[in-house]
Amino acid sequence: MSDMKVFFYTKEKCPLCDKGLEKLKSLEDSADLEIEMRDIYSKDEWLEKYQIRIPVIEDGGGRVIDEGIISKEELVKNLNLK
Repeated sequence: MSDMKVFFYTKEKCPLCDKGLEKLKSLEDSADLEIEMRDIYSKDEWLEKYQIRIPVIEDGGGRVIDEGIISKEELVKNLNLK
C-alpha cells in the first residue's frame, strides 16, 4: 500500500481533537498514513469551514473521512482498511 496523506483539522486545547488524533494515529502504521496537522486558526478559510466541526479528517482529495467524535470504525471503513 502506498502512503495516504490525510489532513487533521484541529485547534489548541481541544480534548475531542486529542481523542480523535489518538484513534487516527493508532491506524497510522497499518494504513501507511501520513498525517498533516492543520490548525484551523492558521487560515481564515479553515476557520470558517471547520470552526464548529473539528476535529475533521480529510483525505488528499478533500473528502471528509470523519469529523466531530471520531470513530475508529468510521476511519477503517472510510480509509478502506480491512
